[in-house]
Amino acid sequence: MLELAEDEATTLARWARRPSSPQSLALRSRIVLACAEGKTNNVVAGEIGVNPATVCKWRRRFVELRLDGLCDEPRPGAPRKIGDDQVEAVIVKTLSEQPVNATHWSSRDLAAQTGMTQSAVSRIWRAFGLKPWLTDGFKLSNDPLFIDKVRDVVAMYLNPPEAAVVFCVDEKTQVQALNRTQPVLPMRPAQPERQTHDYERHGTTSLFAALDLATGMVIHSMSQQHRTVEFVKFLRTIDRNVPEGLDVHVILDNVSTHKAPAVHTFLLRHPRFHLHFTPTYSSWLNLVERWFAEITTKLLQRSTHLSVRQLEAGITAWIETWNDDPRPYVWTKTADEILDKLARYCQAITVADDDEPTTKLAN
Repeated sequence: MLELAEDEATTLARWARRPSSPQSLALRSRIVLACAEGKTNNVVAGEIGVNPATVCKWRRRFVELRLDGLCDEPRPGAPRKIGDDQVEAVIVKTLSEQPVNATHWSSRDLAAQTGMTQSAVSRIWRAFGLKPWLTDGFKLSNDPLFIDKVRDVVAMYLNPPEAAVVFCVDEKTQVQALNRTQPVLPMRPAQPERQTHDYERHGTTSLFAALDLATGMVIHSMSQQHRTVEFVKFLRTIDRNVPEGLDVHVILDNVSTHKAPAVHTFLLRHPRFHLHFTPTYSSWLNLVERWFAEITTKLLQRSTHLSVRQLEAGITAWIETWNDDPRPYVWTKTADEILDKLARYCQAITVADDDEPTTKLAN
C-alpha cells in the first residue's frame, strides 16, 4: 500500500483541486491519492478513466521521487541556432550605435543589419531588458542644501511635531477651462467615450491647495493670477482655518513667490508659521503633488467647462466631496533610504557613461 506523509497528502489535495494547476499535474495527484487509499491499479484506472499502465507509472514515480516525481522532467528542446557572439553583437550595436535614418533601432532595422530574424532580435532585447523606443525623464537636484532639505521634509512626514499642523502647499497654475468643439459621445458597449481632439479655451485659473498631512483634508483657494499677493492671501486663509495655539508647518517649493519680502513680512506677523522648502527640482518630495495628480486624473483631464467660473465651481465641488471622506497619504521612505537610492542611481549613470558596452555586457 502506498503511504503518504501529512504534508504530502495536503499538497496533493491542493494540486488536485486548484483551478490554476496544470491538468496533467492534477490528474497525477488524483491517481496518487486514490492509490494511497489502498486501491489496486485497475480499480484506480477505472475510477479516474485512464489506462492501468498510467496508474502504474505514476505510482512508481511517486514511490521513487515522492512529490518531485509528479512534475515533468526538463526537456532539452532544439539546439541553439544563435551563438553568444551573435547575442553580444546585437547588444553592443543596440547600446553603442544608431541607425542612419533614425534616432533608435527598431527590431526590423537591427535584424536587417545583423542578418538575424526580427523575432530573434526581439527575444534578445527582452532577455536583456532593452527597449530602444522608450525614453524616460530625470532631473537631478543641484541644490547645495539638498541633503539638509530632504532630512528636514522627511522628518516632518515621519515625525511631525506635537501641538502643530503640517501642510503640504503648492499651486497648480494655468488650469484651463476647456470645451470640446463637438459634444462628447458617451461610452457604449465595446466603445469608449469619445471626444474631439480639438477644443476651445475659455480662460485659466490657478488652484492654491494645502494638504493636511494628518487628516488628508484640503484647504484651497483659486485666483486668475499667481503672484506673491495671492500666495500671502492663501497663507491667511490657512491661518484662519487652523485653531489658535497650534503651530503651522508648511512644506512648499522654491519658487520666487514663496520667498518674496511680503512673505517674510507675513512670517514676522505670524510667528507660529514655519516654512520648510523642498530641494530645487524635487517637487516629488511634496505630497500635495500626489493630490494634484488625483484631481487631474479624476476631474480635469476629461471634464469640459464653458467658463472659468464654471471650472472653479467644478473644482470646489470636487474638493468638498474629497473633504467629506479625506484620505491622507502615508510617507514610508526614510531620508537615509532616499539618499542611498539616489547615490546608487548616480553611481549607475556614472558607470554607464564611462564604461564601454562590451564591459557592461561582461559584468
